[in-house]
Amino acid sequence: MSTSDRHETVITVKSEQETIALAAWIAERSQPGTVLALDGDLGAGKTRFSQAFAAAIGVAGVVNSPTFTIIKEYEGTKLPFYHMDVYRVSMPEADELGLDDYFFGEGVTIVEWASLIEPLLPPHRLELYIEHCGGEERRMTWTGIGQPYAAWCRQLEQMGAITDES
Repeated sequence: MSTSDRHETVITVKSEQETIALAAWIAERSQPGTVLALDGDLGAGKTRFSQAFAAAIGVAGVVNSPTFTIIKEYEGTKLPFYHMDVYRVSMPEADELGLDDYFFGEGVTIVEWASLIEPLLPPHRLELYIEHCGGEERRMTWTGIGQPYAAWCRQLEQMGAITDES
């Protein structure tokens, strides 16, 4: 994979509304097989981002973290939505879940705590690490691996995101 196929952008969002807008921006670009890999501390906003994303692709009703069910499937008006929380899953258990059926299926997949199953994730994905900075402020590190994800990160950067050069 060339360096043009990987791009990192850091964004500081000041409010929940900005988080919702970013989730909608990504949802607008999503297509079948889109995979978003979310990580961050407890309470950083992974589930809130997932809820905003689900609403943006037309999922009606309540979207909760699938902490104990591991995977929840929703029908959106634009695309099916597969929401995963792998916090309580071991690698061998995750390997038996048939994740590829979701990753390469007809919908969009968000995996919360994705770094715990990193070897099982598809090679092309959008990684999002969320840090709570106090109040509603969040620092989001977006890493696009492969296309179109790297291009999305470049576009976010052009819209005013701050690139972390460290």
